[in-house]
Amino acid sequence: MSLINTTVKPFKATAYHDGRFVHLTEADFHGQWSVVFFYPADFTFVCPTELGDLADHYAEFKKLGVEIYGVSTDTHFTHKAWHDTSDTIAKVQYPLVGDPTGTLARNFQVMIEEEGLALRGTFVINPEGQIKIIEVHDNGIGRDAKELLRKVQAAQYVASHPGEVCPAKWTPGEATLAPSLDLIGKI
Repeated sequence: MSLINTTVKPFKATAYHDGRFVHLTEADFHGQWSVVFFYPADFTFVCPTELGDLADHYAEFKKLGVEIYGVSTDTHFTHKAWHDTSDTIAKVQYPLVGDPTGTLARNFQVMIEEEGLALRGTFVINPEGQIKIIEVHDNGIGRDAKELLRKVQAAQYVASHPGEVCPAKWTPGEATLAPSLDLIGKI
């Protein structure tokens, strides 16, 4: 069963954020758009490139009212150690959430049980706590923050413009579609 349009399940976690440890629950996803960005592990190879890419675009997400949460099955202590030793991860200003029990990874259906690691899963959550976008793929394939930003903009547009949809490659300011009998077979 797909998680699209479902509400985030209850959880409790600790994150490393702004030089301190903070507690998070599903309630933190309410009232704002959120991106939950799962990655396999700290101190690896593809993961820092992705987290660094998100860090480089973090201000653009914040302008849209979006908070990013990086999540791996490492502990919040490991996140701090990685932040303190990697120039790339030192740029990260969004919370790095520890999920050592795998609760979040299981809730979002990205846990690789035999490895104790998460798949590369990206989830966009609306202010009501509902999952609107899911992207999950093999751990050898890195993601692109600019494409994620475009998808968030499309999700926000659709949420604020009932009856309109965004076509492929849509970007803000481009034409949208209003599904109707008149459009059938004409696109």
